[in-house]
Parts: sequence; C-alpha cells; structure tokens
Amino acid sequence: MTDINPAILEMGKKASVASLKLATVDGKTRQTGLLLMKEKLLSIKEELMAVNAEDVIRAEEAGLSGPMLKRLKISEKVFNYMLNRLEGVAALDDPVGRVLEGHVGPDGLIVQKLSVPIGVIAIIYESRPNVTTDAASVCLKSGNAVILRGGSEAKGTNLLIAESMRAALKEARLPEDCVQIIKDSDHNLVSDMLAMDQYIDLVIPRGGKGLIKRIAQGTSIPVLKHYEGICHQYIAEDARSDWAVDIVVNSKCQSVEVCNALESALIHQKAAETILPLLGEALTDRGVEIRGCERVCQILKNALPAQEEDWGTEYLAPILSIKIVDSLDEAANHINTWGSGHTDGIITQSLDKSRRFVSLVNSASVLVNASTRLSGGGAYGLGAVVGISTDKLHARGPVGPSDLTTYKWVAYGEGHIRR
Repeated sequence: MTDINPAILEMGKKASVASLKLATVDGKTRQTGLLLMKEKLLSIKEELMAVNAEDVIRAEEAGLSGPMLKRLKISEKVFNYMLNRLEGVAALDDPVGRVLEGHVGPDGLIVQKLSVPIGVIAIIYESRPNVTTDAASVCLKSGNAVILRGGSEAKGTNLLIAESMRAALKEARLPEDCVQIIKDSDHNLVSDMLAMDQYIDLVIPRGGKGLIKRIAQGTSIPVLKHYEGICHQYIAEDARSDWAVDIVVNSKCQSVEVCNALESALIHQKAAETILPLLGEALTDRGVEIRGCERVCQILKNALPAQEEDWGTEYLAPILSIKIVDSLDEAANHINTWGSGHTDGIITQSLDKSRRFVSLVNSASVLVNASTRLSGGGAYGLGAVVGISTDKLHARGPVGPSDLTTYKWVAYGEGHIRR
C-alpha cells in the first residue's frame, strides 16, 4: 500500500474505524441521522440549486450528452425525490441485528445467524447527484461506512450534498467519517481506492458498461455489477390492447435515459395485427423511432428495419426495437439471449402464461402487467437503493439497505465444550 495516494489511504483507514463504531450504534440513532440528513438537505436547497446549475452549464459547455445532462440536473422533482428517499429509508425496519435463523441444540447450545453490516462500501458513479444521498442513506441504514467518488461533471453538487450529510452525522453524534467523498477529480485516485482491499469490503460502480468492466477487472475487492438495462416487454396473444399500449409507452417514454426504461418489445404474432398499429401510433406521437423485424415493418410502414445489434442495444434514447414472435417460449429465449438480466415483463390475462414467463426469464426483476419503470427501490418498498445489480451474488436486482448486510454466526452456551 506504499504507492497509494496518502490522502486516499487515510480515507480508507478512517472509513474502517468509522464502520466499526457504526456497527455498535442502535437503529434508532441511525434513523435520527437519516432524518437529520433530510433536514440539512432542505436547509441548503437554494445554494444546492445554484451550485448544480453551475455544474450543468460547465457540463453543457464540455459537450456532455443530453441524457447525461438530464441526469445531472437537480430539478424540483429530483430534489423532492431526494428528500422522500431519505425519509423512506429512515422509516424502514432496521436491517441490522436481525436473527435470520436459529435453533437450540439438543445440548442446549443456542445458535443464531445474525445480520451485520458489510463494513466499508466504495461507490463510484457518474452524473446523477441524487446517488450521493441515496448511497449515504442506504449505507447508514445498514450500518456501513461509505466512500463516494462521483463524476467530475457533478463535483460542486456532490461536495455540497456530502458536506450536509456529514453535518447531519455530527449532529446525531454518529461518526462523520462513515460518509466521505473524494474531492479530487484525478482518475488515478480511483485505481488507488480499488487497491485498498485492506479497508474496503465492497465496490459498487454505477455508470457505463465500460466503466464497470474496468473497475471489475482492476480490483481484488468484490464488485457488485450493473452492466446494462436492456429491458423487454412481451405482449402475449391474449393481452389487453389498452394495457399493452399504456404499459409499453410508459416503460419507454416516462424517462428514456434510465436503466429500467424499455429498449425492446416482443409481440405474439396473433396480437400483432390488432395491437401493433395502436402501439405504433402511440409511440410515434411521442417521438419514438421504431426499429422492427421484417414482419413489424410490413404492419408499421414508418418502422425502420432492425439490424441484429438492435436486439442487444441499450439506447437510453427515444428508440424502441420491436419483434414479432410465434410463442412465449420464443419470446423468453430472445430475452435470455439478448437481454441484460435487468428487468423484463409480460402483458397477459393468463395466470399460466405469466407463471411460465416468470419461470423461463432469467432476470433480476420480472414484471407481470406492469411497466418496467416500476422496478427499483421506490415501488419495491426499499426506500432507496445504491443501484440495480445484474449479478446473482451476493445481491440481485434493486440493492437496498438489507442487501448491504452480511451475517455472522453467534452461539450462546453455558460452559459447553466439545466432547
């Protein structure tokens, strides 16, 4: 560790010490800290909006893409979302200290499997400053210390938010160093952080696929990965046309630049003639470009011919690929082949079809008759999340406070010895 930047090394040491202190703090005190975070954030609203506006102007001048600019901007809606997330996480049951399972042995030995914090979490993210509050809240709720590394485009915004979070911790008499943020934009500091396996227990990257791959390949620390959100909706032959149109349009158009936005729709050939024209009109009216298979293009004259790469593309833009399939099994196979294991759904009136689809599709979230935009912390009752994992271990799907705990075995005896 002699080659690691001394400032980053010191942050790791402080986070490790803070995590051990935080592990002894009761859930009520951590809840108080979270509610104070909300108060502090509200008290700096005007300053935060001004600083964020400056970050947005600089990012725009630097040529940041439209979707990234939208993620960077803290609107009134986003600010209220941040406040609500803090309050929502505070209201959750304490995930630490739960007896996950236990028994009393024949000899009277009491054995318990107890939930405990992971320790120190490093979170690396781009553009979205609301991740700063989400990460701080989820980590505090689960008793973990966190080191944050936001993108340079949101530097001013992130630093101000982190400063308010630390002020809340101090007021709640919690260790301030359980929330730290790297202030320097030097990319080499990320490599230094990834080398601190002595102090950091888990890394959660949030950003583009390239960033996540580089991080996963550049560290021996466990990494919770979220590669892409190539989300699908399958419209079965018995789907209600009004549901199909509403769900697909909402899944695609409600917010095109997020990971649970719809990127591809599959429709059973028996439903295509009736539902596809309605769907095509609704999408076109909202400025969505349709890229379809040959059969889709025969029905929707304004559709562009889809190329093979369209089936595996996360557009994060007003573009949707559509394919006609002949069966539910074909739809599931297409999703498992081209999807990213993030969020996929079926629109059907059949319980048997929905059950089969849920069993066949290998994704972290599978929705029945609901928008893909609902997959995440809020609708799932998690308060806030630090990301959506497309991994299978240790957490999968929306990563909330309970997912940032591990466990230890505890045994209580009365002079017990092994015989």
